[in-house]
Amino acid sequence: MSILKSLKLTAASPINPSTSQHGFRVKLLRYLEEQKALAEAEIAGTTFTATKKVTRTNVEGEKIRVDAPRTVRKGWFTDASGKTFFQLRYGSKPLEFAKGMNAVEVQNLDELPDIIGSIIEAINAGELDPQLTTAIAERKANFKPKAKKANA
Repeated sequence: MSILKSLKLTAASPINPSTSQHGFRVKLLRYLEEQKALAEAEIAGTTFTATKKVTRTNVEGEKIRVDAPRTVRKGWFTDASGKTFFQLRYGSKPLEFAKGMNAVEVQNLDELPDIIGSIIEAINAGELDPQLTTAIAERKANFKPKAKKANA
């Protein structure tokens, strides 16, 4: 007992990072880093390949984890006049940077990595937290809670 009394005891519970705003911020930053790498690869004229871990069965019948390529969608588009726009998306909807403004205009593709770097800095500074909170709430409203099973 004397050893336990010498320790600093407290009641604590872990926070599920995937449900918190911090978890969403981390996910968004990971997405932006991927978009930045994709833009840099397109500027350099090379291909960008993102991978994911998948389980496959080898010739011996054992299940193993391997890296498999996955598709990455561009976060930017070019309009008819040749201007490039970059959007942050949560699900299928673009996030608004300011009221009614959901894209950043870029004169040419070479400027895009710097623009994405600026957006990363803004997210780290917490400038997009209100928009993130709103997007999370709107997304949650689209899902119905699972029905509880009746005990038989």
